[in-house]
Parts: sequence; structure tokens; C-alpha cells
Amino acid sequence: MRKFFNTVAAGLLLTLALTACASNNNASKEESTTAESSETKSEAGSSEEAKSEAGQGEEVVIKLGVVGENNEQWDPVIEKLAKDNIKLELVKFADYSLPNRALNDGEIDLNAFQHYAYLNKDVESNGYKIEAIGETLVAPLGVFSNKIKDLSELKDGDTIAIPNDATNGGRALKVLEAAGVIKVDPAAGYTPTLNDITENPKNIKFEEVEAANTASLLPDVAAALINGGHAIDNGLNPKTDSIYLEKVEGGSENPYINVIVARTEDKDNANYKKVVEYFRTPEVAQKIEEVYKGAYLPTWK
Repeated sequence: MRKFFNTVAAGLLLTLALTACASNNNASKEESTTAESSETKSEAGSSEEAKSEAGQGEEVVIKLGVVGENNEQWDPVIEKLAKDNIKLELVKFADYSLPNRALNDGEIDLNAFQHYAYLNKDVESNGYKIEAIGETLVAPLGVFSNKIKDLSELKDGDTIAIPNDATNGGRALKVLEAAGVIKVDPAAGYTPTLNDITENPKNIKFEEVEAANTASLLPDVAAALINGGHAIDNGLNPKTDSIYLEKVEGGSENPYINVIVARTEDKDNANYKKVVEYFRTPEVAQKIEEVYKGAYLPTWK
């Protein structure tokens, strides 16, 4: 009987030993599998991160509102962003009154057509939640004419066309003041109106029209003040074709520096900041010089 119990005990010990061994082997296999799984996930994460950094993920589309047909300065930006898998689409508007509304309403992501003075006035008037996120260029305002070669040739009662919006119209009057044609009330700042004219020795009349239409009035008026972009669109170069050109001052205090604008809630968007960064480059400065011959001046040079 004792021999029988000894045999059974020995068998039980052997079984326990084998079970423990199997358990250890299984645990080892599970640890190995877990380690391999973690390593695979780590590699996958690194791969996705690298893929993202290389711009190989899903394409990002940014819609940028502009005014006018001549936008060659954006070509280098579009090419550079494409390497980051970002597609910059230019959405063209006919006049200045539309892009800020479209941006505020979420129809576009950014716009680049205006200077600080126009932006500030439009935000104040309409309550838009938009703001500048970067500076681009300065476009001097020029006086053009088909009838005279110098403003000294203006006759009594002549008509001059100026933009009808508050900021560009006011800017036009300041340019005419600098040229000695009129004087305006200093208290009006950089946005005087016709009511702020204090001296008008030649009794000049003013025709206020949408900025995009000032060039079309050249056959009918003694002179017209035409914004840089609209001048270029109509085959006019402010630097070479104007009879008087605004004296441009540099520095951040210049209200006529053009800007890239975003919705306030998106002002820190990393991709939008790339648009600003890629615009302010030597390649864009070179493109501006080649295409516009001094009509536009980069603000970062």
C-alpha cells in the first residue's frame, strides 16, 4: 500500500513540475509577443510621425482670398507649400468689399489684399473677428493721367477720380496734399474725407468710385488715383507710368503695409503661419521685383 502512495505522489510531483514549466514557457511567449507588439507600435508611430513631418499625410487645402488678376508673387509660396502637402488655392474677388466678409463667414481661410488701414476700418465698421498674422508688401498709390504729364498742369475745375472707400479715399487725398494740390485738416489723420479739405486753390472736383474702377475713368477725368494692384491689372506700372507716386515710408507704423489676415480664432494655426513664413523669403522678393518692377515693395527687405 505504501508503495502505491509513493508512486502516486511521485506522479503528482512530476505533473506539477511539467505544468510549472509550461506556464513559464507560456509567460515567456506572452512577454515576447507583447514586446514585439510594443516594438511594432513604436515603429508604426515613428513612421506616422516621419510621414507627417515629410508632408505625406492627407493633403491640406488653404483658400486664400485675393483681389485682381496679377498674383505672381504667390507662385513661389504655392510651390514651397506643395512640398509640405499643403495646397494653397487663390480665390479671386472683384473688389475690396468682399474678401473680409468671406473670411469672417468661413468661406475662405486667409486673405491678402489690404493694408492695415483698410483692415482696421473694415473691422471697426462690420465687427469682423479677423486680424493680421503677417506683413507682405507696400504698394505705393499713384496718380495717373491720359491728359497731363504733371499735376502742375491741372486747370481750374478739373476732375480727379479717387477710390470711394474711407481708407483708400483718405489715402488719395493725403497723396494729393503731399503733391501740393490740396490741403486737408491734420485732425483727420490718415483717413480724411472730402469734408476735411481746407484748401483747394484750383477748385478741383472729385469723383468717388470703387477702387477697381478708377483706371476705367482715365479717358474722362484729368487724373485718377489708382491702387497698385488695380494699376497693374490695367497695364499701368506705378513706378514708371504715374505722374506722381506716393512717398512710401517703412516701419511697422506705416498704415499702408499690406497684410495676410486670418480669423482671430485661427491666428495661431501652424499651417497659416507657414504661408506667412514662405511669403517672406528671397524667392518671393525676387519674383516681386521681376514681375512688378518696383510697383510693389517687399516689407522684409
